[in-house]
Amino acid sequence: MTNAKILIVEDDTDINNILSKIMKKQGYDTVQAFSGSEGKLRLQMEHFDLLMLDLMLPGIMGEDLIKEIRNTNTLPILVLSAKSSLKDRVEVLNLGADDYLTKPFETEEVTAKVNALLRRSKHFSEGTAPSTSSVLTFKNLTLNVENREAYLHDTLLSLTKYEFDILSLLMKNPGKVFSRENLYEEIWQGGYYGEDNTVNVHVSNLRKKLAKLDSEEYISTVWGIGFKLSSL
Repeated sequence: MTNAKILIVEDDTDINNILSKIMKKQGYDTVQAFSGSEGKLRLQMEHFDLLMLDLMLPGIMGEDLIKEIRNTNTLPILVLSAKSSLKDRVEVLNLGADDYLTKPFETEEVTAKVNALLRRSKHFSEGTAPSTSSVLTFKNLTLNVENREAYLHDTLLSLTKYEFDILSLLMKNPGKVFSRENLYEEIWQGGYYGEDNTVNVHVSNLRKKLAKLDSEEYISTVWGIGFKLSSL
């Protein structure tokens, strides 16, 4: 996706400029904002294909901006923050961020994650997701792949893009065990970094949403390997 438009919200001028330079080398257009408030204003004024976001910002904090965005927008969000604890990463992913990088970061990893997020976003916006059937069912769960809607007991589930993609992949392959690496490469379409907790967080969030409406188990953990659709 060349010419994708990326908003960079980072209050450190040097880092903001570096990120902009990296993205422009990839052929992307960039808009720079230096506070959460400016970032929010930019999002209201223009369309963007991806947001690169720091957390500790003047004006509106990054976490609050993610909450506001997720009320109305499925824009891919890549967080880049000096906060490196597992707790911080999990909380931000739970808020609705799509991926997370800790500072200092390597140019290659930033580029790989941005490319993967944009590739995935373009893939589904064009309706090119592969599907052998537009409607998938399992126990009390129904997925309409074409409309990207999921129902449990006839209740529409509020799923993020990646939660839906994970569930769809598992339901299309009911007997297959997917390792975390498999899921990351299939869903995020990028290189897998062994320490990344992204897959675990999204699966955990998905399980919680399903458990609120049904006591049945839908996703099983295969210890030491990964996840599969539950056979129980």
